[in-house]
Amino acid sequence: MILDSADGRQLVGKMAAALELRQPTVSHHVRALLQEGLLVRQPEGRNVWYSIAPDQLDRVSEYLRVTPEQVPVDGNVLERIVTDLTARFAGTFSSETVQRYVQESHDLLTERAHVTRHLPSMTSRFAADRLDALRASTDRSHASRTPEVLFVCVQNAGRSQLAAAILRHLAGDQVTVRTAGSAPADAVRSVIVTALDEIGVPIGGEYPKPLTDEVVRAADVVVTMGCGDACPIYPGRNYLDWDLEDPVGLPLSGVREIRDDIDGRVRALLATLNVNAA
Repeated sequence: MILDSADGRQLVGKMAAALELRQPTVSHHVRALLQEGLLVRQPEGRNVWYSIAPDQLDRVSEYLRVTPEQVPVDGNVLERIVTDLTARFAGTFSSETVQRYVQESHDLLTERAHVTRHLPSMTSRFAADRLDALRASTDRSHASRTPEVLFVCVQNAGRSQLAAAILRHLAGDQVTVRTAGSAPADAVRSVIVTALDEIGVPIGGEYPKPLTDEVVRAADVVVTMGCGDACPIYPGRNYLDWDLEDPVGLPLSGVREIRDDIDGRVRALLATLNVNAA
């Protein structure tokens, strides 16, 4: 992009030269971007520098995002994933079951989540997560079982990731936390990572993933956030619907408000699970 100097700022003249446009034309558009709040102006002597407003970085990234071409995972790589996961789940699932989940997970990530980056490792992670949930769903009657919470939103890149990260941070291994999306995005939004980092909460290796049956079956509590009736209903689960604004396109200040709302809701949820908050 044009604002790509070492410190993330640029002069109108330099932008005009890079774009091969007349300087008055670029100045006109820069003023419009300033009025919209996307740029900030920094006078320095006789020069005036422009840079992207820090709380608008995620919004600008969304506008400029270029999706790379999707490349199928090589069959030999899928076979290796099946072999590794068969060993990991030995005594629980057959190699045929593992193979079915690996292939299905690959197809869901490519067709529904439109994953293009790190597809082999994402396929392995998604298949393993689903097999873990399938195993947990058969253990629901055990009194000593760790409670499981599933957060579901539309893109699994904002609200559900905020809630899951905060719950994991507060509860540690006292609660198993899962997330899913009814129409997952291809990546967790950077503004979500920033909002969590501000309060000392890591996002970890989280990624958007489609909603699948076994994660609902494994859950004790299912929290939905704006995904309508996409989540199947099973008896014995506690279903909660949190009415929260979608952070897509919001500046960091708006995401902070959603984050703090979710933080309060998560702490209240922990109390119902008899889990101590940090």
